[in-house]
Amino acid sequence: MDVDYGQAYRELYRRHWWWRSREELIVGTLRARLGGRGRAPGAILDVGCGDGLFFDRLAEFGEAEGVEPAADLVSPDGPHRARITVAPFDERFRPGKRYALILMLDVLEHMPEPARALRHALTLLEPGGTFLATVPAFNALWTTHDDINHHYTRYTRRSFRALAREGGLRVDLERYFFHWTVPAKLAARAAEAVLRPEPTPPRVPPRWVNEPLYALSRLEARVLGPLRLPFGSSLMVVGGAG
Repeated sequence: MDVDYGQAYRELYRRHWWWRSREELIVGTLRARLGGRGRAPGAILDVGCGDGLFFDRLAEFGEAEGVEPAADLVSPDGPHRARITVAPFDERFRPGKRYALILMLDVLEHMPEPARALRHALTLLEPGGTFLATVPAFNALWTTHDDINHHYTRYTRRSFRALAREGGLRVDLERYFFHWTVPAKLAARAAEAVLRPEPTPPRVPPRWVNEPLYALSRLEARVLGPLRLPFGSSLMVVGGAG
């Protein structure tokens, strides 16, 4: 992740319509999957957790902890600092326990060897545990936003299934989301091809823009989510050890 982007990440996560909408979609998905199972809350691992900004929402499902390779994203005096390990997520990360739920939220696209990271994550998942990932979708939607985030790729259902097979993930659910942003992404890509702007970190839009886009995204999730449309600018995958 670009340094300037990392410095703005906390504000983006808390206020930007995209992060807020994604968070609500993930929480709703977890409630649907875990809420009716009658299981005692279990340990949760958030891979690429940043400053643990999702931990408070995850408390509904269990005790959350995280691992974050970018030290500049973790506040030394943050409220969740004691539960965050600052280290690369690879075979050297050995927490000495297994988890009921592992999350990789917009993480795998940053990794040069995503199958290896996925395989390692699944070794940390307890039997019957749940794995949830989100990733950006479709390389046709690649913009300078992907450049500034140091992405290696964007995924489709098909390419993620191939990754899942290589990494040993059983896929139980897959769905695209942020359908309405696809035309906007295509327009941005076309404009960038002509204008070739320098990549700049995103900012929180003015309230009169930010709140309607959040409302639109939440409405889309409720109305179009059950239809499982074959496109969207992001992809969510839920499963377990295969």
